[in-house]
Amino acid sequence: MTKSLYIFLFLVLSTVVGYSQISQAGPSFEVKGVVRAKQTNQGLSGVAVSTISGGYTLTNARGEFKIKVIMGEEVVFESPFLETVRYRVTTKDDLEILVEANNEDGLGASRSIKGERSITQYKNDIDSANFYKKKDIRKSIDFITQSLSQIGNVGNKEQLAISYSTLGEVYQYHKQYDLAISSYKDALLANNTLKTTLLLGKTYVLNKEYGEAEKLLSPLVKTPKMVPYQRVELYETLGDAYAGLGDVDKAVAFYAEGLKVAEKNQIAPKTIDLNSKIASVYAKGNRLQEANAFFNNSLELASEQAPQRAVQEKEKVADFYNQKSQFGQEIQLRKKSLEDLKKIPKSKAAIGLSMEADSISTQRINYKIANAYIAQDKYDEAIPYLEESIKDADVEDDLLVQKDATRKLSEVYKYKGDYNKALETYQEYVAVVDTLYVRKEQEIARAARFNREIASQQSRISGLEQERELSQSKYSLALTEQQLVAESIKRQNWIIYSLIFGILLMGLAVYFFYRSNKQQKLANNLLALKSLRSQMNPHFIFNALNSVNNFIAKSDERSANRYLSDFSTLMRAVLENSDEDFIPLSKELELLELYAKLEHSRFSDKFDYGIIVDENIDIDAFQIPPMLLQPYIENAIWHGLRYREDKGCLKIELKQKNKQILEISITDNGIGRKNSAALKTQNQKKQKSKGMGNIKRRIEILNDMYKDKVDVFISDLESNGTGTKVVFTIRRD
Repeated sequence: MTKSLYIFLFLVLSTVVGYSQISQAGPSFEVKGVVRAKQTNQGLSGVAVSTISGGYTLTNARGEFKIKVIMGEEVVFESPFLETVRYRVTTKDDLEILVEANNEDGLGASRSIKGERSITQYKNDIDSANFYKKKDIRKSIDFITQSLSQIGNVGNKEQLAISYSTLGEVYQYHKQYDLAISSYKDALLANNTLKTTLLLGKTYVLNKEYGEAEKLLSPLVKTPKMVPYQRVELYETLGDAYAGLGDVDKAVAFYAEGLKVAEKNQIAPKTIDLNSKIASVYAKGNRLQEANAFFNNSLELASEQAPQRAVQEKEKVADFYNQKSQFGQEIQLRKKSLEDLKKIPKSKAAIGLSMEADSISTQRINYKIANAYIAQDKYDEAIPYLEESIKDADVEDDLLVQKDATRKLSEVYKYKGDYNKALETYQEYVAVVDTLYVRKEQEIARAARFNREIASQQSRISGLEQERELSQSKYSLALTEQQLVAESIKRQNWIIYSLIFGILLMGLAVYFFYRSNKQQKLANNLLALKSLRSQMNPHFIFNALNSVNNFIAKSDERSANRYLSDFSTLMRAVLENSDEDFIPLSKELELLELYAKLEHSRFSDKFDYGIIVDENIDIDAFQIPPMLLQPYIENAIWHGLRYREDKGCLKIELKQKNKQILEISITDNGIGRKNSAALKTQNQKKQKSKGMGNIKRRIEILNDMYKDKVDVFISDLESNGTGTKVVFTIRRD
């Protein structure tokens, strides 16, 4: 066993050593570098950088790369436009690889110049897309599409992410939230950045997907290093998400955290926004006292900012007063907003306030002031503000406010009982509605056309991305195919050789172990059989001498002499066969006949016996272990027949079941095993029968050595438990 263990360990070590030829030892680390052309010292893009351990990347437009390597490993630089370079890593310092470009026609230099031009063009396209983001969505998307085409087949992931993130911002500004979400996701797949993640979270909130926003942004709370402004945006967006989900406490908690960071870092616009949002959430939760306090804070802070921002905050607070039915305070605050708006140039007011969900304008403020007066039944005070609202809306071509103000003015005249003016104003209202209906139809048509154009441009972008991915895959495969095939063959050969060697060693180890184990087992079995046979002889002799002693005790000298004569004959035959595992069946029958005769001479009044051999049995064809049947015959006489009150019968019968199997049965009609056990003394119960135990062990060993040659079955002869039947099944060799 020890020898086999050593061989197995040697096998494992050999396999490990063989496989270690394939991979270098030591931990991997990331190394940065740049690939430059010797002629121009310019970075080369699209150069394939690979390692033996399986690392692979391409240089970006500036020739830069990052790759994981192992100390002492060889790094290979390949491209159709330069000579292959192999560099062995000996330090963790940044690498600068100078290569000879195949520039018979100036191709190497032209590629570098082209790469620099591509970067410049890419930046120009992104800048143009941002410039037209709010002015012309079509132009903006066109420039983004051009930027994607500028990236090329092997462009870096950072540029791809910037293009998709910019596209998302364009869609977000124009309220195409589903498209914005899709673009931000594409950007994150290319390059996962905090900025893009925050933009995606905001868009989820705008699209009312509050659960998705919470799931995306919650893990970022534990991010250790974050710019304060981004930290404020994170807390604010999470507050918006929880506000949308109706969880006032969590929304306020995140707004408050954002407010702390904003105040600490003096981010004034966010301080106003967060005070206002906390107030709005409290108002929605009907916690008006807290809402009022935070609205007052936001008003105070907004007054210190630009007029546009102050107007926005005043209108939010005025809306809050309206909800509380504090119409006097609402009117007073909105009048201040009108005064502030008159001081702001129209161009700046439009830029600052036009993108609000409920845009702030003089016509809207006048309309809301009028509504506040009407709520107090002050119709005369409401009329001038409604007329002013209609006038401003007509100038600004704001048909929605003009429609609502005209209808409201008609209702006011009706409440006052001036039905002529009410009818006249209502007719004006109908005319505005008709105009608005026509304009709405035109807007719907324009929106449908706009959506088709957006879908077409989006399909073009998707096509470009699929084409780029396909081309990049083909390009990468072409560069690495040859190297991968060579490395794969090399590794496979090493593995195959190692496995073959290991299998051979394992086969040899198993063979030697099996042979050694088999020989040892055979030796052990032979030794055990010899030991068991040596135990059988004294046992048999002891029992026979007891019988002689019995005759002498009875003063039957003649019977004792006759018994000793037969006993000596039996012992001579037993000793002759003591070294054999098997003897001919004929010899065993002679021994049984002699033994049965000896026992019958002692207990002639207790039993008769008979040995019946089937005429069809070829006795010489079968062999049997010596002294196998004698202990069972002895048991039948001594423990079964001896205790019968009348004379019993012992029958030994041999039958041939088929050509290969012989059946020997030993049957007695004694008192049975159960009754015999009951008659045993306490001392006899404590002592186990050595003869039966030895026989059982001999049969087990012989069956192990000769493949189930002997079977023994013991059963009661009668259903009441009397008598015993022992059946031996012996298989022919």
